[in-house]
Amino acid sequence: MTTEGENPQTKAPPAGSARRALVGRLSWGLADQAASSVSNFVVGIYVARSLGVTAFGVFSLAWVTYGVVLNVSRGLATDPLVVRFSGVPDASWRGAVARSTGTALGVGAAIGAACLVAGLGLGGRVGPAFAALGVMLPGLLLQDAWRFSFFAAGTGRKAFVNDLVWGIALVPAMVVAARVGSVAAYLLAWGASATVAAGYGCLQSGIRPRMTEARGWLREQRDLGYRYLVENVSLSGASQLRAYGLGAIVGVGAVGAVRGAELLLGPFLAVLMGLSLVTVPEAARVLRQAPHRLGSFCLLLGGGQAAGALLWGAALLLMPGRLGELVLGGVWHSASELIVPVTLGVAGAGLGTGAAAGLRALGAARRSLRCQLFASACYVSGGLGGAAAAGTVGSAWGVAAATVSGSAVWWLQLRSALRERHRNPIPEVRTS
Repeated sequence: MTTEGENPQTKAPPAGSARRALVGRLSWGLADQAASSVSNFVVGIYVARSLGVTAFGVFSLAWVTYGVVLNVSRGLATDPLVVRFSGVPDASWRGAVARSTGTALGVGAAIGAACLVAGLGLGGRVGPAFAALGVMLPGLLLQDAWRFSFFAAGTGRKAFVNDLVWGIALVPAMVVAARVGSVAAYLLAWGASATVAAGYGCLQSGIRPRMTEARGWLREQRDLGYRYLVENVSLSGASQLRAYGLGAIVGVGAVGAVRGAELLLGPFLAVLMGLSLVTVPEAARVLRQAPHRLGSFCLLLGGGQAAGALLWGAALLLMPGRLGELVLGGVWHSASELIVPVTLGVAGAGLGTGAAAGLRALGAARRSLRCQLFASACYVSGGLGGAAAAGTVGSAWGVAAATVSGSAVWWLQLRSALRERHRNPIPEVRTS
């Protein structure tokens, strides 16, 4: 009988060896995300300090839009790759990666062209930023696809090196952008350096992305890909709607304040995102090797991230104001008022990612889609309702409440999925 799961059970390796391998893969995930986040953090901080809160708000709108497009690419290209091709034979992985990265490149080209046209039509402050983003989207999405491809193969070291190349290329690009001094220039510098890393990914893997096979990949993975697309877009789309709505209700400066508070949590978010690169592949391995441990693995994962977020937020509350001004400049005052609610929101999200990893490993796309749609609806309602009631601070508290509620739904769905699997323990095998 067929279920939503995708992973066969295999004999587990010795506990000590498996534990060392897991620690190694997690370590590369953290190192890779640290390299990636440092690049993004430097760009964000420099724009905040150099161009002020309004320009930083424009930059944040482009950044949020990039997040939506990135999640489109992941839903269609790399999420199915990670679920179905983690730990498979090399020949199967290489063929899947060629099609997956080709799909990511195609998504970047198509949506990038739309952003370019929209940006040229908008004009004003926002238009040039969106036009610059559109030009850079193909390289940005391809670079991200290489990261997930390497982690699916268990070679996180290559993903780390790729992000390191991005960071090195960013230095001269930022020097040029600083001379221009516009939001568009910084976006072009950020995207151009990512494109350099994307090209290097082709050399690392020896694989050429096949855009011509993107349609075949979408057809093969449609049972997961389109659900993950809706799930991912609902997540990032909710963030975009909240940002646009907040800008309309309170002002563009409010968007910059929220982004500033998120930058204060940047080092912890780097850890969270670094773990997210490996959580689904690792959950898939746990499911194959010791399926009875999947629930406890997810609980440890989510609980650890939530605890870490709370500890980091507590440290931020003790940070001297002068240090905050040194980091964020004029954005510090408005961002510092949001530390508590933003921290609680991140903690709630961290707790939920543990359950989300379990549902992804099980291939339970229907359940994860329902969870994400509920969480996204709560996010938009809480963020905009809070903004209407109490401005920027109210929006932050509304998002925090929504995130915690969404996390509870994720865990309820994972519990149901695990019970269902226990009743029907033989999943369908699919590795090609």
